[in-house]
Amino acid sequence: MKNRKFIFALTALIIIFISYLLVNRLNDKRLVVVESPNKIVMNTIARVVAVAPDEKIARLSIDAAFEKIYRVEKLMNRYDPNSQLSQVNKLAAKEPVRVDKELFDILQQSVYYSKLSDGAFDITVGPLVDLWRKCAEANSMPTDEQLAEVKKIIGCDKLLLDANDFSVKFAAKGMKLDLGGIAKGFAVDLAAGEMKKAGAVGGLIDLGGQIGCFGTTEKKGKWIVGVRNPAKSEDNKIIARLTLSDAAVSTSGNYERFYKIGDNRFSHIFNPATEKSTDQLSSVTIIALNGTEADALSTAVSVMGAEKGLELIEKTENTEAVIIKADSQDLIKSSGAQQYLIE
Repeated sequence: MKNRKFIFALTALIIIFISYLLVNRLNDKRLVVVESPNKIVMNTIARVVAVAPDEKIARLSIDAAFEKIYRVEKLMNRYDPNSQLSQVNKLAAKEPVRVDKELFDILQQSVYYSKLSDGAFDITVGPLVDLWRKCAEANSMPTDEQLAEVKKIIGCDKLLLDANDFSVKFAAKGMKLDLGGIAKGFAVDLAAGEMKKAGAVGGLIDLGGQIGCFGTTEKKGKWIVGVRNPAKSEDNKIIARLTLSDAAVSTSGNYERFYKIGDNRFSHIFNPATEKSTDQLSSVTIIALNGTEADALSTAVSVMGAEKGLELIEKTENTEAVIIKADSQDLIKSSGAQQYLIE
């Protein structure tokens, strides 16, 4: 009887030991990392990195990510006359326009971030953007009269959304929506979701200044994201490095996209309240749990300036900021930003 108990116990220990070895062997199995070539989409250079159990899954997840990004571009590019957003801009002042759920979702979120930022983030600035673009082409400053006319048709309070049938209506003639301050972050979120569905255990989506990451790298570590130096000095292209996992980063700045009138450069980001270009900050980097929030808040803080912008970030949960003023290369950080910075 004692021998049977001994044999049973020994057998159980052997099974446990073998199971332990098998589990560890599976855990030690190297993950595969695949990086896409650079692609031009949403008016920027995009790349996707996938970490997966095998190359096939990695490549499928990359394809799924780009498919979703192209889908967002097709829906939300206001310069494409065939996009749904263009149809909204063309018809919504006359009648309600029904749109796909993805476009309706981003419009709802845009209204939320407009309220959160007291109007600093505003997707109804389309007419203002168009005015400054035309003035830049003509090399002449917009007049006070032109700015006053545009001011009458700006404001998310004039954007009427009906969740019952996903329809959009404008309360003022001449309104135009511009999703340039949120669409890339929204696309990053959707792309990450598609990668997970395809089987990726980790990934990074880079849409210019909008980056989202989830899971871990192939070495089971966190992702490292660089913050570009707005001064663009050759010996210091990266001014800071962030370590992230399951987070998003958005950087807005006046160092790449701008308008030039005479000898002056003007940021492509505009203050809806003043109708003027925002030039106080060279770079605003927001860290958040999702790309949509990071993108919208980086635009909002660019408009609000360092002091008011930091106030907004401090009262918004799970968000941090790294700001660089136009007249300085010093990093201005929110209270919890340091945890993400690599010394």
